Amino acid sequence: MTTIANTPVAFPHAAANTTSNDTTCTQCADPNDHPFTNYISYLDPETDEPRIGHYDLENEVVQPLSFASGTRISNLYQVIEAQGVSHIVSVGDAVPISGVKILPPLTGRDVLCVGKNYAEHAKEFNSSGFDSSDKVDQPSHPVIFTKRFTSIIAHGEEILPHGGFTQTADYEGEIGVIIGRAGTRIEEKDAMEYVWGYTIVNDMTARERQRDHKQFYIGKSPDTFCPMGPIAVPASKLEKVLRVQTRVNGELRQDATTDDLIFSIPYLIKTMSEGQTLMPGDILATGTPAGVGFGQKPPVYLQPGDEVAITVTGLSTIKNHIAAPNAQNHTLSRHLSLSPAFPLNNTAKTSNLKGLTTINHKPLYYKSLGNPVNPP
Repeated sequence: MTTIANTPVAFPHAAANTTSNDTTCTQCADPNDHPFTNYISYLDPETDEPRIGHYDLENEVVQPLSFASGTRISNLYQVIEAQGVSHIVSVGDAVPISGVKILPPLTGRDVLCVGKNYAEHAKEFNSSGFDSSDKVDQPSHPVIFTKRFTSIIAHGEEILPHGGFTQTADYEGEIGVIIGRAGTRIEEKDAMEYVWGYTIVNDMTARERQRDHKQFYIGKSPDTFCPMGPIAVPASKLEKVLRVQTRVNGELRQDATTDDLIFSIPYLIKTMSEGQTLMPGDILATGTPAGVGFGQKPPVYLQPGDEVAITVTGLSTIKNHIAAPNAQNHTLSRHLSLSPAFPLNNTAKTSNLKGLTTINHKPLYYKSLGNPVNPP
C-alpha cells in the first residue's frame, strides 16, 4: 500500500481566456459544481471491486462515493457522464489510504499524446539523436500520437524496465486533460467547455525504439509505461496556470508551467477534434518540458530501483519505481480484473438498487418495452 503526497488543491477561479494556456473550464466555473475535489479510483477492501472515492489529502483517508440512488460509483466515466454532481453523495466510513489499493483514474482507452510541445524540450530532443521527425525547434503543427491503454498503471505500481526491449527507458512528466463532453470540430474558443478536469501522466518512453521505428507508438506503449493519477480533479478546482515538476530519486529534473506550452490546451482540443470525435473520459497528455533523461549531460536513463515522482499543481504527486529486471508482468491479470467501464448514467436508477439487473458484474437500470422473450 502507498501514500500520496499532500499537495494542496487550489480554490476555484474565474472563467478563462480560452485562447491562452489557461486551464480553467468555463463549463465548471461554479465552485458548487464539484463538492468532491479529489476523485480517486481504488479497490474497495470490502468487495474487492473498483470504487470511486474522494481522497482527503490532509487526513489521508478515502471517502466512498455513490449516486443518490444508492448505486456505488465504480469508475470515473460514470462521474464524468453524470455531469450534475448533486447526484453524487458520500456514503459509509472513510478508509485510510494506506489500507486500499490505488487504481488508475481511467482505463480501457488509448491515451492521446502530444510531442515536442515545450520549446526547450523540442530543442533537447532535436539534439539528442533520437528525433526521427522534422527536427525543428518549434513545430508548425502539434505532433500527435497515442499510447496503448495496456501501458496504464496506477500510483505506486512498478514500471517494468523491459531489459530485452530497451536500454533507454526515460520519463516524461505531463499534465493530462480529461475530456468531459463528446464533440467533433470543436472551436478553439469553445474548447475548455469540453474539459472535465486533469490528472498526472508519466509518458514513459523507450528512446531507441522511438528513433528506430520512425514514429512514437512502439516506444511509448510498452506495458506499465503510462503511470497515471493518483487523483483526478475537476478543472474548476484548479489554478489557471499549472506547474509540472519531475524528480528522479529526489533530484529535480523537470520544472515548467502550462504558460510554456507551444500549443495551448484549447488549440490541441481543436486540432484533435477536426477529423475525429473526442469522447467523455478521453485523456489528452499535453507534452513534457525539458529535463528528460536524454537531455542530461551525459544522458541518464532509468534503472531498476529508481523512483520517478511527478507533481502538478493541485493534483498531488504520482510516484513509481522501476522494477527489478526479473519482475513479473501483471498486465494481463490487471486488465482482466477490471471489468469494462460502461459510461452509464445512473441518475435514473431507483433507490436501494430496486429495478436493477446485473450485467457483467454491474447493476444497470433497464426498462422492458413490449413483451420481450428474454429480458436482460
